[in-house]
Amino acid sequence: MKGRDILKNMVSTAGSEPSKPAAQPQPAHKPAGAVRAMNLSLGRLGDEAAAAKELRSALAAGDKVVELSPDRIEASFIQDRIPIENDAALDELIASMRESGQQVPILVRPHPTKENSYQAAYGHRRLRAAIVLERPIKAIVRQLTDEELVVAQGQENGPRIDLSFIERALFAKRLEQHGFDRERIAQALSVDKPETSRLLQVADAIPTEIILAIGPASKIGRPRWLAFAELLKDEAVKARIAAIIVDAKFSAIDTNERFARLWANAQGKSAAKKKDDGGKIRTRRGIVLGSVIPTAKGAKITVTSAEFAQFLGTRMSDLVEQFEKENAAGTDH
Repeated sequence: MKGRDILKNMVSTAGSEPSKPAAQPQPAHKPAGAVRAMNLSLGRLGDEAAAAKELRSALAAGDKVVELSPDRIEASFIQDRIPIENDAALDELIASMRESGQQVPILVRPHPTKENSYQAAYGHRRLRAAIVLERPIKAIVRQLTDEELVVAQGQENGPRIDLSFIERALFAKRLEQHGFDRERIAQALSVDKPETSRLLQVADAIPTEIILAIGPASKIGRPRWLAFAELLKDEAVKARIAAIIVDAKFSAIDTNERFARLWANAQGKSAAKKKDDGGKIRTRRGIVLGSVIPTAKGAKITVTSAEFAQFLGTRMSDLVEQFEKENAAGTDH
């Protein structure tokens, strides 16, 4: 039996009355093999792996799985992802659910203010996929406080690589804005308090509209975001960035490239010119004689002018001697 069939049986039996025990009990080794098969199947579904653990816990606790209409379910009151137009992971999930069905239910609670409605704790991608496929969605319905909901929401993403650094930072900021303290934010994100402070530091320093315009930028980590925040303290830089992000062409490029473009612009025209110049060696009239390119071990010198190469060749020993004198003089002080 395939892993997904085993999981499907678990889901279907969870909502019905317990059946009578079979006359012939299964050998002790069978369930272990079934669980291993289930886990192997789920291992191919990276976006579902963390939720599978929650499912097993929920079934063990007696939770029942029901089918709900997606239009009766709202997203969590705190958004954790930064939406993007071309979401390859979502497209892959939609294709998987179209072919194999929904393998793992989402977690919802009865809506706190609307009758016959629900609010999702986690499984938002599965919910969006079900909406696209126009199918009912399997869900575990559980009474949850606001705190329990955001903890479940954050910890479902915590062990995975779904959320980028800036998404986690923005999620932390939104939690704080809703009145959650640092301890609860750290619990929701499965991080310690120092890391919570760093996440909030970045989210507070960079205007939310700029973060949303850039997108999740999964390849950009905390050091670069912190450096970017420092550059934005300059009002002139902030004005340039604000002008770029409203351009329709900007939103059409990849999210990591968006950050790279803003990063280069934030460093100013002189930095951009220096980067574009590529360390060129020029005469006063602008004629290129060669270039000096920094490397991990020092620098690479390339001479493109035969006359300049000959000039350097005849004077190299003098240049080395001058370097040694100046270097020695510098160490004496």
